[in-house]
Amino acid sequence: MALLLSCVLGPRLYRVYRARGAGGARGERGDAGWDSYYQPRALEKHTDSVLALASVLWSLSYYVSPLAIFYLYRKGLLTLSRVVPLSHCAGAVALLLAGVACLRGLGRWTNPQYVEFISVLEQSHRLGTPESKRKLNRYSFDFRSWPVDFCWDSDGPAWGGSRSVPLLRPRPEPREPWWGRLMGAPGRLGRLILARTLGRRLLFPGSVRLLQRALLPTLLQGQARLVEEFDGQRAKLLACDGNEIDTMFIDRRGGSDPRGSTLVICCEGNAGFYEVGCLCTPLEAGYSVLGWNHPGFFGSTGVPLPQSEANAMDVVLRFALQRLRFPPQRIVVYAWSIGGFTATWAAMSYPELGALVLDASFDDVLPLALKVLPRSWSNLVTRTVREHLNLNNGEQLCRYQGPVLLVRRTRDEIITTTTPDDIGSNCGNELLLRLLRHRYPRVMAGEGAAVVREWLEAAPAEQSAVAARCPMDERWCRETLSAFAGDRDPQFPWGLGEELHPEQRRQLALFLAQQHLQDFEASHCSPLPPQAFRPPRAL
Repeated sequence: MALLLSCVLGPRLYRVYRARGAGGARGERGDAGWDSYYQPRALEKHTDSVLALASVLWSLSYYVSPLAIFYLYRKGLLTLSRVVPLSHCAGAVALLLAGVACLRGLGRWTNPQYVEFISVLEQSHRLGTPESKRKLNRYSFDFRSWPVDFCWDSDGPAWGGSRSVPLLRPRPEPREPWWGRLMGAPGRLGRLILARTLGRRLLFPGSVRLLQRALLPTLLQGQARLVEEFDGQRAKLLACDGNEIDTMFIDRRGGSDPRGSTLVICCEGNAGFYEVGCLCTPLEAGYSVLGWNHPGFFGSTGVPLPQSEANAMDVVLRFALQRLRFPPQRIVVYAWSIGGFTATWAAMSYPELGALVLDASFDDVLPLALKVLPRSWSNLVTRTVREHLNLNNGEQLCRYQGPVLLVRRTRDEIITTTTPDDIGSNCGNELLLRLLRHRYPRVMAGEGAAVVREWLEAAPAEQSAVAARCPMDERWCRETLSAFAGDRDPQFPWGLGEELHPEQRRQLALFLAQQHLQDFEASHCSPLPPQAFRPPRAL
C-alpha cells in the first residue's frame, strides 16, 4: 500500500539515461536506448495526458483571468447566485482530476521501471549518500522531487544569517513629509504590482510556464546530451530565500587538457536555459562548466527578480567553492545578455574570482525598457525599473578589480535606438566606456575617450582606418601599464595618464579598449563558437 501511494504521489518521470558502458564511455548515437524517453504503459499514458491538458488549461486561465473577471463583471455575472454553482463545478472537476491521478498511480504501480525509479528516489531522500545520488542521476523527472544537495549556509552564512544577499541600491530620494508618502502610496503599490506581474515576465520571458511547456522536449534532449555524453551531474541548491536552484556540473579535471582545471560558471539570458544555452560554448572549448537556471526557469523555483537572482548566484558560487572545491582564482564567470546582472554581482561580491566574460550584455536595463515601451510611459517605467527591476550591470562591474572581457555582437538587434544595425548604439559600447572611465579615468579624459568612442562607433570595416590615424606601439603600451601597476590594493582606479602627451593618451586608451573588447560578427541570439571563447588575463 505504501508503494502504491508513492506511485500516486510520485513525480512525473521523463527519461531513464543509459548506464555508462565498459571503460566508462557512453555509447554512440546509434546505440539502442539513445532516445531514452520513459515509456509509460497505457493507463498511465492516457491519464497523464488528461492531467497535462488540465495543467495547460489552468495556466491559460491564470493568464487570462484578469480579462475574464472584467468581462464577467461588465456582464453582471459576478453575483452570488452564479458564483456558487461555479464553485460546485470546480469542486467536482477537482475530485475528477484526483480520481484520474489515482488511476495514473495504479498504472505506474504496474510498471517495473517506474517502481525501480521511485525506490531509488526514496533511498536518495532517506540516505543522501554519493552512491544513491549517482543512481538518481540516471533519471530525469519533475525536479520538485529532487532532494536538496547543497544549502547556502552549509559552511556558515556569509551575510550574517540574512535571508537575502546585499544589492547595490539606487541613491535614496529626499525624504518626503508623511502626507506626501501617504499620497504616493497608491503609486508605489501600482509600480510594485506592475513589476511583479507584467514587468518581470517581459524582462524574463523564460519564466512563463507555457513557454517552458512548449520547450520541454528540447530541454529534455539537451539535458540528456549533457548527462549521457559529458557525464553531467545534476544538483539542487537551496538559496537563502528558500528558492531551489537547478544546476548541472561537468567536471573536466584530471584530463589531459589543462583548461579542464578552470571552472566556467554560466549565467544564461532572459529566455535561456543551461540545457541549450551559452553553457555549450565553454563546454565544447574544453573547460569544466557549471550551469544553472534562473529562479522560475524549468527546474528552479521562485520568480526572477534582482534580489532572487543575486540570492541564486550566491548559492551557486558557494557550491562551486565549498562543494566542488575550485579555488576562486580558477573560476571564470561567463554571462550572456541579461545574465550579465548576476555575473557582475558575483564579480562585485566575490572579488577574488579569476575573470569575467560578458557576451552581448548591457550597462543598464532602463534605456532598453524605455525603447520598447510607449514614450508616454517613460516616468512610470523609470520609477518601476529603479525601484524593483534595477539591473545596474555597469555599476556592479566597476566594483570588480579582476580581468574583464566584453564580447560585442556587431549585428546585435538589442540596441538603444530604433535604427537597425547601428553599432554606435550597441549596449556594449557604454559598458566598455564605463569600465575604462572607472579604471583609467585620466587616460580616458578628453582625447582618450573621444578616440575610443570614434573607434566603437565605426563599422567593423572602418575600425582599422580609425586605428591607423592613431598609430599604436603595443610594446610601449604594455610596458607603461606594467610599470605603473606595481603592487596596488585596491588595483583600480589608476592615476596613470596625467603625465602623458595627448597622442600617448589616445594610443593607450585605444589599446585598453581593444584589450577589453572582442567583436563577434553575429546577431544577439547566435551562439558564440567555442574558438571565440577566451577568458581574459590581467594586463
